[in-house]
Amino acid sequence: MLACTHLVSLEPELEEQAQTDMIHGCLHSVMAVLPEPEGEDGLQESLYLDTMHALEDLLRSTLRRNMTPQGLQIMVEHLSPWIKSPRGYERARALGLSACLLQFFLEHLCVSALVPFHNLGLLVGLFSPRCADLWPATRQEAVSCVYSLLYLQLGYEGFSHDYRDDVVERLLSLKDGLVHPDPAILFHTCHSVAQIIAKRLPPDQLISLLLTLFESLGDPDKNCSRAATVMINCLLKERGNMLLEKVPEIMSVLRSKLQETREEHVLQSAQHSVYLLASQHYVAVVSSLLGSPLPFDSHTCTLWRALAVEPSLTTQVLGLLLEKMNKDVPFKESRAFLLSSSPDRVATLLPLAATCALHEVTSAPASGPAVTELYPELFAGLLLRVSCTVGVQLPRNLQAKERRATSSASVSKTLDPCSSAVDALRAMLLRGGSEDVVQRMELERGWESLRTSVGHEDGVARLASAMAKFAGPRLPLVMKALLSTQSSVYEAQRVTSTAFLAELLNSNVVNDLMLLESLLNNLAARQKDPCASVRRLVLRGLANIASGSPNEVRTHGPQLLTAMISGLDDGDDPHSLVALEAMAGLAKLLGLVDPGDLRSVLLHTAIRIRPFFDSEKMEFRSVSIRLFGHLNKACHGDCEDVFLEQVVGGLVPLLLHLQDPQAPVAGACRFALRMCGPNLECEELAAVFQKHLQDGRGLHFGEFLNTTCKHLMCHFPDLLGRLVSTSLFYFKSSWEDVRAAAPMLTGFLVLHVEPQHRSQVDLEQLTAALQLLLKDPAPTVRVKAAETLGRLVKFA
Repeated sequence: MLACTHLVSLEPELEEQAQTDMIHGCLHSVMAVLPEPEGEDGLQESLYLDTMHALEDLLRSTLRRNMTPQGLQIMVEHLSPWIKSPRGYERARALGLSACLLQFFLEHLCVSALVPFHNLGLLVGLFSPRCADLWPATRQEAVSCVYSLLYLQLGYEGFSHDYRDDVVERLLSLKDGLVHPDPAILFHTCHSVAQIIAKRLPPDQLISLLLTLFESLGDPDKNCSRAATVMINCLLKERGNMLLEKVPEIMSVLRSKLQETREEHVLQSAQHSVYLLASQHYVAVVSSLLGSPLPFDSHTCTLWRALAVEPSLTTQVLGLLLEKMNKDVPFKESRAFLLSSSPDRVATLLPLAATCALHEVTSAPASGPAVTELYPELFAGLLLRVSCTVGVQLPRNLQAKERRATSSASVSKTLDPCSSAVDALRAMLLRGGSEDVVQRMELERGWESLRTSVGHEDGVARLASAMAKFAGPRLPLVMKALLSTQSSVYEAQRVTSTAFLAELLNSNVVNDLMLLESLLNNLAARQKDPCASVRRLVLRGLANIASGSPNEVRTHGPQLLTAMISGLDDGDDPHSLVALEAMAGLAKLLGLVDPGDLRSVLLHTAIRIRPFFDSEKMEFRSVSIRLFGHLNKACHGDCEDVFLEQVVGGLVPLLLHLQDPQAPVAGACRFALRMCGPNLECEELAAVFQKHLQDGRGLHFGEFLNTTCKHLMCHFPDLLGRLVSTSLFYFKSSWEDVRAAAPMLTGFLVLHVEPQHRSQVDLEQLTAALQLLLKDPAPTVRVKAAETLGRLVKFA
């Protein structure tokens, strides 16, 4: 080595590879020598010291050939494997040599022009974590290296050789603290070292220092790994405000480091690093994390939850995520096949990622205060996000990724746009103190309903009911947030918000909170919405006042009745579901409104609902007939002649639909006939209806029909022609039992009418119709037709 030392200084200069081989050979021959056991002869020690001095001279001579930052870095790179060696004595020797080289470089520093020390951060990052090395000697040498590097920087900045910096000089006083083996003292000292570095490191070197320290997180010496975490977080706290442009790079490194190690201290440090960065650049941190691949892996979820540590930061993060979720369109429409009937809805990535992030942040227990502060905005935003994702698919690239994940052994949670929104809403409610709401939804399977197209409205109603019962104080601000979305361009959002607000009126809590008036007015304003479902739900909400605030119905009677009549006349709903809702609503309201308000709408309502008695859809028949009963009940004792006409006109369909194949329709007919009885002003007929048509009582239809027709022809013989011609219409009914009942009704009417009134019936028309029924495929119908023909003998 002595010979090499002299040869290095000669010309021509050794080639780079030859120089590298020489240094590596010398280092290996010395650094790997086992230390001499204590108590051995000192001759070996003397030889070792002479050898180390020769190695130092060789390295100094090599460095002298290239006294530049780059030359210094080359020499340190030769020592780097030994600096990171798992053997303590090798690290101690490498740090001693490094300190020697740095001191030499500092003593011989000659700066002819102000040039940057471009690799300062890299070199400081290599040495500083060794301040916590398991070997005391290594720790102190590491401080010496940092000390020399910082003075080298001052030299490159133009300060003289004899300049002494008060901040850097504090490093020397920290050496004593590194002698103590107590980890708490060691790491406190490392923090102090990092503070000094932070004050003297040029801004352009900060990122290279941090990236080098990140590499030290995987150091085999756990003490050094922990020291790196302490220093990283100290630097981020002290100088993080300068790292805005570097946030994506830092976040990427943090994610990769979490994937490389499972050490708990590294995990905690990464979380704290994200928190420190976010406290200074939360927008950049959130944007960077939103760019992570979906579905988020466990490491990304860990980093998201780190943003829930401090309430003010968490509030900012949640607000930003809400903005990101709502800013972009929730889905795009595309056709998987050119000839497909309807386009598929495909989720857009940014709102989907923001929704998943909201779930992660609100799942962290520490997010409670922030969730509470933003409760109304979070609730409304996530509920409407659910509405926009029902039936929405993943982007195709994510669908393929999901399939691969499902087929692999390690399956994390699957990603679904709607489920992610429901999960986020559920987590938000739990964190916001609404555990009872969540529990009620689980008991009623409301969460499952929210996810499906068929059950979504019901799920929203269940959620509103639970909120009214268990989260009443939250409702004023929640309602305000939802009302602001009533004019949303997305039909699904308008439907969901209307469904929620409509169900609130089913509870008295809106009256207690003095929300009734504003709710009524806002719902009424949506009656002209282009979406039929919104108009239908508006009527449901207005009718819910009957159960939620019955004492208020009379006050708002005219407004409520006008809305229901408008719904009956809705001509823009091809399926008449708005009219169905109006009929159901009127049935709830009629008994509570002022009779004076009701009188003006009775006739119009009766005429408007009559076509639904024979609808092919069971719900329409049942609801319309039951409403007809309520109309009759509402005007007992005060039935005008024009309405009496409607009662008479409804008798035949009501009697025949007692044989309806659907039990709800037959039940509605029983109720309606009982209510019609008093308005016919025939006590005998009313008594028959009351006796035979009580709910739950068996009905002998033939006997009942015979008795009814007897009283009809006794008291209303002039109605024969009208009743028979109406029943003829039902000879062509699609329901077998109704077709069979129609000739029975006709036959009993003919049987009991007096001879002077028979001229009202067109016998030829009736006979022809009955003869057609004799060919009916149903035996029951043919039998009843034959029986009726037999009764026509009276006409002969």
